[in-house]
Amino acid sequence: MGYTLTRSQFDQVLKELGKQYRLYAPVLKVGEGRFSETDVVIYDDVRTSGEIELEKKSEFSFKEILTPLSQTLFFFTENVIKEADIDDREAIVFLRSCDMHAVKRLDQIYLHNGKHVDAFYQKIREKIHFALIGCPESFQECFCVSMGTNKTEEGYLFALNYGDDRFDIDVKEPSLDGIFAEAGGEKKEVEAAYVTENETKVSVPAEVPNSIYQSDLWKEYDKRCVACGRCNLVCPTCTCFTMQDAFYTDNGKVGERRRVGGSCMIDGYSTVAGGGQYRRKHGERMRFKVLHKIYDFRKRYGYDMCVGCGRCDDVCPEYISFSNIINKVDAAVKGGEQ
Repeated sequence: MGYTLTRSQFDQVLKELGKQYRLYAPVLKVGEGRFSETDVVIYDDVRTSGEIELEKKSEFSFKEILTPLSQTLFFFTENVIKEADIDDREAIVFLRSCDMHAVKRLDQIYLHNGKHVDAFYQKIREKIHFALIGCPESFQECFCVSMGTNKTEEGYLFALNYGDDRFDIDVKEPSLDGIFAEAGGEKKEVEAAYVTENETKVSVPAEVPNSIYQSDLWKEYDKRCVACGRCNLVCPTCTCFTMQDAFYTDNGKVGERRRVGGSCMIDGYSTVAGGGQYRRKHGERMRFKVLHKIYDFRKRYGYDMCVGCGRCDDVCPEYISFSNIINKVDAAVKGGEQ
């Protein structure tokens, strides 16, 4: 069932939903960007439609709602261990199609990666639901069409298209239909808008021969890449983390264990006991990241990890384009075949 709602009617819906759910959506933060007097779009709590940024892409992804950058897992004393509490309220997160596909990647790693599930992720994930934001046109750096993530038809409670100060809603969850009906909107058939063509296009190689691992193409990033890890931190599908123990007492018997976001691009991530470090060069780290996103993950699970959101291109301080790297890899593979 679909509805067309005015802004005030949609605000009424959000007010009703807010009684049961926390609501998270992209929000424009004026003057809070990376540089002086610049803006940034990040995920935050919302209560009204006017707070939701629907026309700009969020620089940071939604994933910190599911995988907090710093998450206390449990507290400990000498004799007692207590698992950390979480917010028990359910939540609705507003996502675009590429990010809906990213949720599938996160679930794959934390819930379907071997015999055991990640109980800490699962506890949060069970409380999270999604609303789909329709994408009528592509953003500049997106290449979701090439990655097959430009459209999604499942996994969300409702979808919304925004235009001319009205909201066209496609309600998928029957239990929510009454809330939208009571808002007084016009009933109509609605299909979530989706991108059909990107300005940026990539060609992902079906197979990657071992020779690519030793290709000279990675040497460029020994100098260009500064290993800041921004690309990992904004990526909606990066899942790496490290563990840290914070001690409250000098004897180390009282404290907490935290899971902290990690990054294959940042110094220290691949350091092992004795001080040895794999992938010391930045180009080697770039190789590891890129091939994991477009090949290694697919070899194991049958689909690519990258969803083509383009956030890594948006935030790189050295203007390194991930989409360009994918095309360079494809060209190297084809050149080797020839």
